[in-house]
Amino acid sequence: MIFVVTAYYKYRQFLWLFIVLLFGAFGILGFSPYNFWPASIISLTVLLKIVLDSTWKQGIWYAFFWGIGFFGSGLQWIYISIDQFGNMCSCVNIALIVCFVLYLTLFPILFSVLLTAIRLNTTIWHAVGVAPVLWLSIEYIRGHVFTGFPWLQFGYSQIDGPFKGIAPIFGVEGITFILVLISVLIAVSIKRAQLSLTVISLGILLFIWPLAWIQWYHIQPQRAVNVSLVQGNIDQHVKWDANYLEKIMQIYLNHTLPLLGKTKIIIWPESAIPGNEIDHDQVLTLLDHQLRQDQTNLITGIIGIRYDKNNYNYYNSIIVIGNSKPYKYPSHNRYDKHHLVLCSERVPFQRFFSSLLRLFNIPVPFMQKGYYFQPQLTVSFIKMTAVICYEIILSKQIRDNFKPDTDFLLTVANNAWFGNSIGPWQHFQMARMRALELGRPLLCSTNNGVTAIVNADGSIQAKLPQFTSTVLSDTVVPTTGLTPYARFGTSWFFLGIITIYIILIFKCRNYIIDLIKNFY
Repeated sequence: MIFVVTAYYKYRQFLWLFIVLLFGAFGILGFSPYNFWPASIISLTVLLKIVLDSTWKQGIWYAFFWGIGFFGSGLQWIYISIDQFGNMCSCVNIALIVCFVLYLTLFPILFSVLLTAIRLNTTIWHAVGVAPVLWLSIEYIRGHVFTGFPWLQFGYSQIDGPFKGIAPIFGVEGITFILVLISVLIAVSIKRAQLSLTVISLGILLFIWPLAWIQWYHIQPQRAVNVSLVQGNIDQHVKWDANYLEKIMQIYLNHTLPLLGKTKIIIWPESAIPGNEIDHDQVLTLLDHQLRQDQTNLITGIIGIRYDKNNYNYYNSIIVIGNSKPYKYPSHNRYDKHHLVLCSERVPFQRFFSSLLRLFNIPVPFMQKGYYFQPQLTVSFIKMTAVICYEIILSKQIRDNFKPDTDFLLTVANNAWFGNSIGPWQHFQMARMRALELGRPLLCSTNNGVTAIVNADGSIQAKLPQFTSTVLSDTVVPTTGLTPYARFGTSWFFLGIITIYIILIFKCRNYIIDLIKNFY
């Protein structure tokens, strides 16, 4: 009999671990390309319900399996770039992605341990009050430790959902806060069998939904400009092959030359010109002359280069040619990428690990960081706040460089590293959130997709199909005005809201409990 009971208990534990794993993976459906926004609340609710019912040791296992399901299914696309371009054996590739996912599971585990400790040492209502703040704090750590990886924040799942109206006020972090708050209320509602908490959650949703109808910006139709985004669709395997240099340049020129004089701004993607700025100085000078004759501007990604302290320093750059002033190296109308991707564009303590990198045939990154604060790109009468690829997910960096007179946001990227996966769609979803937060149209130019023009409310104005070599041309209208997020950010304003929230929960918890009981 004891054996049967023990076997049943272990079977039930394994069953719950499997359920948590599935619901962790289910949470990914809230992100692009699936865009089923309720999945975020459902996934978080299951995690919170089980953690609130568990000891701290059990909570570790539940959070671990939830994290495996969530990060494992949501970031499996990273394996494509490691496998196809890392030049390492399959076992090493698998080990790298497994280690990365295991590292990310540490954050939900930390959340589970702290939340369980709070629940066991106080009351369930303290846990309800602290859960959203605790989740947001741990997400902040995840976004900064080891240069940060703030990918798959649940707030992004609401870019087309009912909570999108929070973004122009509190940013994506504000949406995440509300999602966790609603999820923990539903979890406690299930735990205590109190329908009133679920009703309160629904009330929060209905109260916030109308915020999406507020337009924080003003359009300027008199300043509308014709823009063309060129999607070259260059295979990553040949992109840096010198034998294909002429062919790659010809692809971009074939798309660009017919646009001269017909469109005001032409945009090529990240490192569209495969080489450094000095090597292509003659080509750039000739192209600049033709562009100025036709009163057209070209923005392109290129490897920037500067000589400093007896060394050549290389940068992942954006330059503008075809302006009123002739192009001359080194052009000052440029942007140099600041946030370099860890183990892709740079390696910490590189000189100590260079031998290990050569052993695994990993190319040693050579990029230098640009300054954190950089001036806008000036293109004719348009001013753009620009970032490159990964940087579009760094809301604080973009907001810190954003100016009141910014007309557009600009990002250039090369997603050919990730094949036909969900990675580029998640990246594009986060890019759309930046437009919504700051109330400015976004121009998103990529090598093979997703190339698109995004309106100031985060909606998609136009986009190209992936894996095609073509051009997206449309008229884009600048906007003006500052959203609360653009004006105040979240550092102090949102911190104040959280502080008030915690005080209310702890000081007024008895009143809140009585109010809920009377309502029920």
